[in-house]
Amino acid sequence: MSLKRQLFLANLLMLLIPWAGLSFVLELDAALRQQTLQQLQTQSTRLTELADDLLLGQPAIGADPVVYARPVQTPGDTFVWPSYEDQDHRQPWQSAATRPGEPQLRWQAAADDRYLYLLADIQHHPLTPFNPARPEQPYDRFELWLQAPASELEQPAGPRIWQIKPDEVRATTASEPEQWDYRVHANWRIRTSSWQLEVRMPLPAQGSRLGFRVARSDTGATLAGTGTEPLPALIYPHRVLERALGRQLGPGQQVTITEPAGWITASVSREGRDSTDFENLSPGQILDTLTLNGLRALVRWYQPEPAVLAGTDFQLNTRQVPDNGLVKHPDDSLWLATAHPLFDGRSMLLEQSLDQLLSVSGSALGSVLARSLLIILALTLVLLGYASWLSWRITRLQRLVSASVDDDGRILGPVPVPRSGDELGQLQQHFGQMVDRLQSYNRYLESFSRRLSHELKTPVAVVRSSLENLAHSQSETERREYLERASAATERLRRILTSMSEAARLEQSFDQADKEPFDLAEVASQACAAYQQLDDRHRIHYQGPPNGCPLLGNPEMLVQMLDKLVDNARDFTPEQGNIEVRLQHRTDHYQLDVFNEGSQLPETAGVDIFGAFVTRREGKAEGHLGQGLLIVRLIADYHGGKVEAFNQHHNGIDGVCFRVIIPVQPA
Repeated sequence: MSLKRQLFLANLLMLLIPWAGLSFVLELDAALRQQTLQQLQTQSTRLTELADDLLLGQPAIGADPVVYARPVQTPGDTFVWPSYEDQDHRQPWQSAATRPGEPQLRWQAAADDRYLYLLADIQHHPLTPFNPARPEQPYDRFELWLQAPASELEQPAGPRIWQIKPDEVRATTASEPEQWDYRVHANWRIRTSSWQLEVRMPLPAQGSRLGFRVARSDTGATLAGTGTEPLPALIYPHRVLERALGRQLGPGQQVTITEPAGWITASVSREGRDSTDFENLSPGQILDTLTLNGLRALVRWYQPEPAVLAGTDFQLNTRQVPDNGLVKHPDDSLWLATAHPLFDGRSMLLEQSLDQLLSVSGSALGSVLARSLLIILALTLVLLGYASWLSWRITRLQRLVSASVDDDGRILGPVPVPRSGDELGQLQQHFGQMVDRLQSYNRYLESFSRRLSHELKTPVAVVRSSLENLAHSQSETERREYLERASAATERLRRILTSMSEAARLEQSFDQADKEPFDLAEVASQACAAYQQLDDRHRIHYQGPPNGCPLLGNPEMLVQMLDKLVDNARDFTPEQGNIEVRLQHRTDHYQLDVFNEGSQLPETAGVDIFGAFVTRREGKAEGHLGQGLLIVRLIADYHGGKVEAFNQHHNGIDGVCFRVIIPVQPA
């Protein structure tokens, strides 16, 4: 028997170890589920008493017609309907029963802590609008009917009715005359054969009834509506109940309160502790996470088949919870659930995430079992195929590098990103970075030549034309004018060369520059004080700590960077305008902001303002070659940071903010 076969058989025998462990895990999972189910039932009894106390006095809703308002997170006037357009069906519609040929009415309702929102959509019925010039003409009107709960005192006997026309909203009751109501806002959207109406009104009390209809003004006949005898029950999330129940939930739990007919009155959940962020995990933690996910899949394979709870976004049938408590949600997540009856036929569903349960109770054992299996498989693969695998990777890397660069040194394409992090993967990554740098440098040279040619073309042309005109000039005044033009163009050329030399010298100095420990706060505060003394046309402020921001870097370069940013801010800030330099110490970096009052950045996509020869000084004085922000970016890159620019509204002032992020590198 060959050595490879012997090793293969030995590894097969070692597989008995994870099999025995898996059997133990399955038995442990069944015991944990049973124990957790008992705990949920005990907790459900306690939550039931709390829910009954908060729902006391509110009538239960059975088979009555219902207007259901879903919860929203965006309050007030900024609320936008997600499904306002017909082609968007992310939110379900409620509708009223109609016969063929009659107008079709559907609606959506939503509620926050202050307002109730209603979106009514009328199909197959063109709107007959109200004509203020001919008020006697028949028109279509939209009516809202609201009946306060019987528990509220000093409420009118009948419902309050709002008549909504395009230009006004009037309210009336059985005991009050018709009057304007500015609390209700309506917005019409009229189409050819249909129309929509958005309504925002103060949130009615819990237990209210709300209905609406489309009626004719002359006859009062109902064209479409929810029905007003009786008015549909209004259901929206019970915020007080949700907050009270949420404080009693553990990690990975959620609770749902339903009416006798299944309408969801309250639903609240609490996220579990198992939040996987691979970017912040070590290699060992990533392995633990992957193995735990594998264990979950194995456990789910052997678990009993869960029950699927029937329901919609509005309703939920809690009577379908099996005895073992296993239920499945529409997103395929598994939960352990228990249903408990409430007063007046209501029901409460308390659920515990099985993923959370397995993470808390079985992660250690699952990690051991999965690691043993991975080690066995890894040893088998290493012993049987390591040499051929290594040879294949080296040959593949050679082909990738040859396909990226031709014999003449031209870049044909990038080297693919490696999928492994070992030495060969790092070598492939370094090759890819080298090819990317070469390609970027080639693009930089091409762009630099174009921009330099553009910058030099104008002053050279001015010098040439001035000298030609000088040779033919007749008067001393003309000759002086042409000489001044030539001199100005020459000065422009000098500034271009000086600016290019400054950026080049800065890039060269990075190799010889030494980093030293210094206090970034002291450097920034002292520099801002000097700026204010030298500039009386602007108000330059420093906001930040006076000291206590240690950093390992080059203070002279950072002062040069700050000079460029403040100088740029001066050019765009009106006289006596504000320039603020803000320094903040974050967890792992320093945030240096330079904010200036004035005109904002144009919304021009595809332009890097931190590149060479890029400027936004339209109509400003000549001499600004766009090299200042390039120097800012180079200094930020030298310190391992980054720079960005964006429009900002700060303290009621519109302006532009340049933000430099510098990683904390203490001495």
